[in-house]
Amino acid sequence: MYQQNRLVHLSGLLLCLFLVAVSNLGCNKAPKNQTYTIGFSQCTGLDLWRKTMLNEMKTELSLHPGVNFIYADAHGDSKTQVSQVSKMLQDKIDLLIISPNEAQPLTPIVDEAYQNNIPVIIIDRKTSSSLYTAYIGADNYELGKLAGHYLGTTHKGNLNLVEVMGLPGSSPAIERDRGFMDGVKQFPNIHVKTKIYGDWLKANAEKQLLKIKDQLSNVNAIFAHNDNMALGSRTVLNTINSVKPVTVIGVDALPGIGGGMEMVDNKLINASLVYPTSGKEAIVTAFKILNKEPFLRENILQSLVIDSTNVQLMKMQVNKINSQQNDIIQQQSLLKEQQLVYKSQQVVLNIIVILLVMAIVLGGLAFYSLMENRKINKSLEAKNNEIQLQRNQLIEMSARAQAATEARLNFFTNVTHEFRTPLTLMLSPLNDMLKDERLSDVAGNGLKMVNQNAFRLLKLVNQLIDYRKIEVDKNTIKASENNIVAYVRDIIESFRFHAKKLKIQFYLVPTEKNIPVWFDVNMLDKVFFNLFSNAIKFISGEGAVKVYIRRDKDFVYIEIQDNGVGISEEDAALIFDQFYQADNAPRVGSGIGLSLSKEIILLHHGSIEVVTKKWEGTTFKITLPLGDAHLNNNEKTESKEIWPDMDEQSKAYQADIDNLQTDLEIDLSTEPKEISILLVEDNPDLLQYLHQKFSDHFEVFTAGDGNQAFTQAYEKVPDIIISDVVLPGYSGKEIVQRLKTDLRTSHIPVILLTAQSSDEQKISGMHSLADLYISKPFNFDYLLAGVQNLLKNRKILRDHYSSDITGPEKLTAAKTLDKKFINDFAGIVEKNIANENFSVEDICKLIGISRIQLYRKIKALLGCTVNEYILNRRLKKASYLLINENLSIAEVTYKVGFSSPNYFSTAFKAKYGCPPSEYKTTK
Repeated sequence: MYQQNRLVHLSGLLLCLFLVAVSNLGCNKAPKNQTYTIGFSQCTGLDLWRKTMLNEMKTELSLHPGVNFIYADAHGDSKTQVSQVSKMLQDKIDLLIISPNEAQPLTPIVDEAYQNNIPVIIIDRKTSSSLYTAYIGADNYELGKLAGHYLGTTHKGNLNLVEVMGLPGSSPAIERDRGFMDGVKQFPNIHVKTKIYGDWLKANAEKQLLKIKDQLSNVNAIFAHNDNMALGSRTVLNTINSVKPVTVIGVDALPGIGGGMEMVDNKLINASLVYPTSGKEAIVTAFKILNKEPFLRENILQSLVIDSTNVQLMKMQVNKINSQQNDIIQQQSLLKEQQLVYKSQQVVLNIIVILLVMAIVLGGLAFYSLMENRKINKSLEAKNNEIQLQRNQLIEMSARAQAATEARLNFFTNVTHEFRTPLTLMLSPLNDMLKDERLSDVAGNGLKMVNQNAFRLLKLVNQLIDYRKIEVDKNTIKASENNIVAYVRDIIESFRFHAKKLKIQFYLVPTEKNIPVWFDVNMLDKVFFNLFSNAIKFISGEGAVKVYIRRDKDFVYIEIQDNGVGISEEDAALIFDQFYQADNAPRVGSGIGLSLSKEIILLHHGSIEVVTKKWEGTTFKITLPLGDAHLNNNEKTESKEIWPDMDEQSKAYQADIDNLQTDLEIDLSTEPKEISILLVEDNPDLLQYLHQKFSDHFEVFTAGDGNQAFTQAYEKVPDIIISDVVLPGYSGKEIVQRLKTDLRTSHIPVILLTAQSSDEQKISGMHSLADLYISKPFNFDYLLAGVQNLLKNRKILRDHYSSDITGPEKLTAAKTLDKKFINDFAGIVEKNIANENFSVEDICKLIGISRIQLYRKIKALLGCTVNEYILNRRLKKASYLLINENLSIAEVTYKVGFSSPNYFSTAFKAKYGCPPSEYKTTK
């Protein structure tokens, strides 16, 4: 307890120190500014205007660190500007500032931004819509009016004037022209001789003025919509050597080199009207919007005229402002440097604090570890003593368990040996019976079935005994030198007759006639028996098995190749495991043969592998070493071993092949029975047995694998299906799930037969929607009773479906898919009950199944034909209308889809025993 208290106090101290260090780190962090992304799209391509506005924005943005500013210049092209704004919207900007090139083309994209909840600030000129957050700019109308007033007040005599306008269609050009014309109206001495478009560009203005140079001789004033076009006008006047003084005024009055102020100061133009660039105002308004502060939606900036009287004063003010801005920039640069120094010092301080805390923590841990090690050493000493005692107990228990296991294995081996005696006593009399023609005529097929399955049981017993021998004693082979080519040829000959009956050819392709190999002649044959019989079983239809033998250096290579159905990658990886069987293998075995084959090959110091691909065949590759250097003395025998009788040895393996030749003999001359049954079983003997037993009661259809089962089920639509679980292609569980979820077959009861008899496997079978799950071996009477019971339940359900109801109630069903089908079918009939041209083909098109499938499903569920059901529903509806509605017989006739009253009366009387008129008065 004392040590625990010390540990608690130490942990608390270390935690306090660590929290102090962390709090020190957190407290010294500078507060973060809110980060926004602002997009600015500018239309003009004039460098001075663009630079002035951009400098104003950047200067104001310097007061808001952390802002992401995206700038794009359209250079006077509206399509380019639309594309740039679209890109900004895709980049998820928080606010859009735009100076539109033209009103109409830019309106849709500005509206889109506004409707997507992105604030929009419009500078200089508006779009054709009112969908914007704020507008900043001068009043172009008042600007033009101010220009007209200035010219009227500064000139007393007649004034002939040329107006050089901006880009056609742009709102500034339109508004400045309208304001200018209104401004000069009050001065009768001013006459506007002509108007031209300079598109805001000096070169364009010069080009247009030169076209009317003959008219310029009488002009003594020019008003240009910006300073660049005003400068171009002065250039043209100088070019044509005009001696008469001409007053030229422009708009913008930008400061700096090449700006309007410099033009006025240098007497290049007479005056210029200040047009604010709005850069600073746009950024100020933007942050008011983003920070949810009050702002003005319409921000109209004031203007004034700069001429020779005030130009020097304005230049001084501009220079002073520029100087102040430069000072601000330098101060911000110094501030950033100081912040970097502060952050670096803070990092050093934080590292020192963390290192100090870590040193204290490590020192405490070292002291604590020293104390704990002393306690652990004492505890380990006690545990070592306890483990030693337990080890001795485990050794004793292991010895007892090994003895018990050996006793069980010996019992298993002895019992397996004992199987051979009764099997021998069974096979010998069976051979005698098969030779007796009298018995063969009476019970020939049955005796052959018993004989084949007795040999199959003998093969399993032999394989189990051989496997047990190998498992107990790994050094049991007695190898001698023999010709492997002749040995394999003898085994092939024992299979050739049975393979030929199945139209399967055997080919032996050796590179040499004599290849001496050391092997056990009484054991290696089991490997080839297994591989050859498997190759035959896995070939569907005609095929071939090719055996290649070749010698290369120190090894002999044997390849057994077939063109059968192949094996999946998942099964191929486990095919040599003990007792492994694939769920969907084409033929079912014991799961011992290939595992035993591998063990025998390993005893010969060789290897075996499989190369296969689904549906493309399988190749087993065996490698055996040449010579006897790999064998010890106990594995070799000096005496020449006599080869076993291959024909006799192969009988047990040929029994499986004989099963493949069994065909069902169906008497087609008998009349089909009322109830049909589909049997799905890959074992021909069991399939023939079930076919024979059920033929007395039902019309029987058969299928040997999953694919045939689906074909027969969809084509025949049987009344009940009995299927094995382990099948080639698809398992029985997969067959049930697919049939039960298909509208065409969902009503058919399914019984699963299987040797998988554990509770978990039974539960899995029932979860697959099977109606009954019966384990093998089974009693046929029990199976027949299950079939009859399911058919009886189906009849009760069918009677319920087709019960005599008078209202249009919905039918109920035990299964969801059948319920939906019946409700859909009844709804279609009810909806079209008044249509005399309504037919079965119409129902098939609406439901989506064929005519024969519809007839079979309705017959199975309702116990009547489709036409009988439609007629019955029409008569039911007619009886309802006759009793509850005030309608004539003729009106009822056409409401329920009969073509004539006479036919209606005949059908009605046949069902209810009286004509409609009498039924109406008596009910």
